Amino acid sequence: MILGGARALQGALAIREPSFTLIEMNALKIYTLSNCDTCRKAVKWLRAQGISFEERAIRETPPALAELTAMLAAYSGELRRLFNTSGSDYRELKLGEKLPALSEAAALALLAGNGKVVKRPFLIGSGVALVGFDEAGWGAALLPK
Repeated sequence: MILGGARALQGALAIREPSFTLIEMNALKIYTLSNCDTCRKAVKWLRAQGISFEERAIRETPPALAELTAMLAAYSGELRRLFNTSGSDYRELKLGEKLPALSEAAALALLAGNGKVVKRPFLIGSGVALVGFDEAGWGAALLPK
């Protein structure tokens, strides 16, 4: 299979392949903060397991709305699980008080617009969605059984 371009003509039919690679479709993305010990532990663990991933700076590039929606579904709609409740921004914005009254759409928009309030590390990929680092939980989700 040739990815990323047009394939040779087969008879009178030209087959156009998708413009993405299989690696992009299945790649794990981990959103981290450089000075976060838990994020560093998670990245170190992924490397030790030989798991390939793409690392993104969560403050500069927060997770996209689609990624946040997938994470929310993985956590059975528990919005609070997606928030960094121990962060200063969470406290300064008084999100502990405001979160129960926020609609799901408003909460997700807030997370997508401000990576500082997103729980980290935030790991998302094909068939996996995890926030926070728990070695046993990540092992169960990512390692062959």
